[in-house]
Amino acid sequence: MTATTRALGAFYGLALGDALGMPTQSLSREQVKARFGAITGLEDADADQPIAPNMPKGSITDDTEQAILVGQLLVDGQGRIEPTELAKRLIDWEAVMRAKGSQDLLGPSTKRAIDMILAGHTPEESGRYGTTNGAAMRITPVGIAADVNDPAQFIQAVIQACQVTHNTNLGISSAAAVAAVVSAGINGVDLGEALNIGTQIAQQAENHGHWIAGGRIATRISWARTLSVDSGDKALFTDLLYELIGTSVASQESVVVSFALAQQVAVGEMNAIEALCMAASLGGDTDTIAAILGAMLGACLGMQCWPEAMIEQVKQVNRLDLEPLVQGLLELR
Repeated sequence: MTATTRALGAFYGLALGDALGMPTQSLSREQVKARFGAITGLEDADADQPIAPNMPKGSITDDTEQAILVGQLLVDGQGRIEPTELAKRLIDWEAVMRAKGSQDLLGPSTKRAIDMILAGHTPEESGRYGTTNGAAMRITPVGIAADVNDPAQFIQAVIQACQVTHNTNLGISSAAAVAAVVSAGINGVDLGEALNIGTQIAQQAENHGHWIAGGRIATRISWARTLSVDSGDKALFTDLLYELIGTSVASQESVVVSFALAQQVAVGEMNAIEALCMAASLGGDTDTIAAILGAMLGACLGMQCWPEAMIEQVKQVNRLDLEPLVQGLLELR
């Protein structure tokens, strides 16, 4: 399997997870069950979907759009992301979303950071409260462009992409964990070992950024991965994810849940698409959990782990062609 196949698997996996979770995002698990039973494929959003009302099945959301934005910035900057340029592009992106009438706007950490940038604060200062999963959801291009075999340089690349909005130990270490799994996957490492590398890099990255109290990302990932191995019962397992780890926008919940689900695939409990559908059925921040999971699985298992018809639908609905961007990111690597 080539690096290109793996990188495309990561970026299209992110888009597919995002689209699968689109109709269920911000719903409780009970609401998801009442409306859809369980997600087993792409679904239209209902008229009363709180964030994406009436969006057609296969539509992507902010997770994929912001990842593309970061990817383009990386290619344009030849591997460097200028923090103020990232802030500017995110502001422009939100303006376009508002004009479309979308409720899919900037998340709480990103919004607060951009308000600070506009008020004249430095990028180092603007991200000092960012602990949510916004940096992790858009970090995949960094995993494609930077090689985790050089950990110090790799973590610096992650910090550059996070700093303006998520300059905290929690924001940086959770984004580093995801990017490291993607990067390791592209190097040809198998899924279980890539998850180990993600955990190690999360641990090294947590000494960066402003310290914010919260469960340590690396420790919670290690714990969540043992939790997933112990549960033969899928219903019990989803209860544990939803009730014990949690599925909110907090990094130490949603990012950790993505790792718990990836572990299920690594030990052969389910395949990649089953794991994405489970993520989309959980309730909470389903589109982001499934997007992060899709990126990690796709990087390790390659493009062939995704059903072709589903990928085609996502490409068509969103007029998505990620090949040139992925090629540009691999050239930086």
